[in-house]
Amino acid sequence: MCGILGIFDNKRLNEGLLIQMRDTLVHRGPDDSGIWISLDKRIGLAHRRLSIIDLSEAGRQPMSDDEGRIWLTFNGEVYNFAEIREGLIDKGYKFKSHTDTEVIINAYKEWGTECLNKFNGMFAFGIYDDKKKIFFLARDRTGKKPLYYLSDGTGSRFYFASEIKAILEDRRVSKELDLKSLNCFFTYGYIPGEGSIFKGIMKLPPANALVYSIDTGQIKIWSYWDPPNLSDNSASEAELLEELEVLLQDSVKMRMVSDVPLGAFLSGGVDSSLIVAMMSRVADKPVKTFSIGFEDNAFNELPYARIVANHFGTEHHELIVKPDAFNILPELVPQFDEPFADSSMIPTYYVSKATREYVTVALSGDGGDELFGGYRHYLAALLHQRASEYLPSFIRHLAAGADSFLPEKGRALARRQLAKLRLSPNDAFVERSSDPYFGISSRSKLFSGETLDSLSNGLDEPELMLLALLEKRRGDFVNSMTYADMKTYLPDDVLVKVDRASMMVSLEVRAPLLDYRIADFSFGKVCGSLKVKRLTTKYLLKKLAKKILPLELDINRKQGFAIPISKWFRGPLKSDINDIILSGNDHILDRKYIARIIDEHGEGYDHSSRLFALLVFCLWERAYALHG
Repeated sequence: MCGILGIFDNKRLNEGLLIQMRDTLVHRGPDDSGIWISLDKRIGLAHRRLSIIDLSEAGRQPMSDDEGRIWLTFNGEVYNFAEIREGLIDKGYKFKSHTDTEVIINAYKEWGTECLNKFNGMFAFGIYDDKKKIFFLARDRTGKKPLYYLSDGTGSRFYFASEIKAILEDRRVSKELDLKSLNCFFTYGYIPGEGSIFKGIMKLPPANALVYSIDTGQIKIWSYWDPPNLSDNSASEAELLEELEVLLQDSVKMRMVSDVPLGAFLSGGVDSSLIVAMMSRVADKPVKTFSIGFEDNAFNELPYARIVANHFGTEHHELIVKPDAFNILPELVPQFDEPFADSSMIPTYYVSKATREYVTVALSGDGGDELFGGYRHYLAALLHQRASEYLPSFIRHLAAGADSFLPEKGRALARRQLAKLRLSPNDAFVERSSDPYFGISSRSKLFSGETLDSLSNGLDEPELMLLALLEKRRGDFVNSMTYADMKTYLPDDVLVKVDRASMMVSLEVRAPLLDYRIADFSFGKVCGSLKVKRLTTKYLLKKLAKKILPLELDINRKQGFAIPISKWFRGPLKSDINDIILSGNDHILDRKYIARIIDEHGEGYDHSSRLFALLVFCLWERAYALHG
């Protein structure tokens, strides 16, 4: 991977500042660096390089075309670049390197912004077109690679970068907290959508492109891809299974092109195991695999990973994570630039660190749950839908009222699920998505009066955003839910976690299941009943797993990259964590309510996800000098 940066400053940019901003991204590209500044000193591009394809000097960035009209800074991989390159050569284009970077430049010259439809890969890039006087920015279809931007609103300055920290290095940029984004964070544990935690700094969404006019300061943003609606469900289960196998094998093969050592994350779950199986088919030597586990057997997946590793004869490596792994949090939290409460970022960091000792590129199983219906809350949602269809309203309300008869301690989850029977299936799905963190009622207690006043009537905006995505895909409830998760949880939680944790150790991670052809197949051809069938989640993918993976592997077990934070919060980490959480900014959060949550967790309630969100936020406040 790489780190990219671009600046327009109408007065004159500071070369020293450009370099300083670029080098905040050194972890994304430790192998090389470069800058380019326009003759009028108003435009600057910068790059940090992690060399993967064509390790020679010919791959240095920023890179230009022969005339010096088009300049590019690029992060990621275009996996079908060789095919596009051959087509461009047939059209008369000449190439000085074997990089996908040069392919993007010439593809833009040939097809303009429509070049995006040619690329199969994970990428974020910025092009400066000197003839048109524009920046052209784009991000890959599913959001594997990050891209942030900031316009000062007057047409005087414009920035884009791989990470927020690069933009903030310019002291003229405000660190004002965006309370709408904070509201989202405490709802879902991450910040979905276009905003960021800093007011004015925006995310370019997945599958979106942006053109910024240097002359007028105007910004145009558009989406160039969206997975199709289910339109053809005539194929049999056997035909779909065959097509999926062919697609996945080809996707893995494309992602094994590398001029540096390559391996795979292996949890022993369906997704990562299928990736390793496909890698073993096309590799000419044993695949290097890497797994992580815990001393607590309830969270330890290492035995399952070993079954897969032994079956395919991989060169296997393991690491055990202990409670003192929390010591990495003060270093890990700032890496994300925004508050981020997915605790699996800790094992993701450690498995990335262990993997980087052997390889520079790793393949992962990310995307299988969102594309093929792998989450258990889909089962709860379908049961809710059936209840809404077959039970009269008054019976559902009576059942919902029974939650008050359940004991408080240890039954909070059951109480919440019963209470949801009063809601529509869509509303219940939205509420279920915030269950680990803070729903509307809880946020009204968590936020200080000052924060609530500033949010005004927008406290329910996170829920309304997710509801709108659900309602965009009507007809097939499972596909509606997976679509909503693909647009929010996947790019803004799962892929953020993997990108930041792996980039912290300069490891490139590729996700074959997120090939856009597989996404098109999943949403366009696979009906919801083949994603979640009866009590089986990820049905079609598991059918493929039964065909390919070892029989002794339990593919129906409850899986996940979870860590035992509930026990850790009650055990050796309790005192230190509580001190941090209770020392935060009283202008933003209500400390009395937080103290109550801490007490309840000690009494047996499971508030571990809420406490982790509060811990992360307080550490983030300190890191970005917002504390107090």
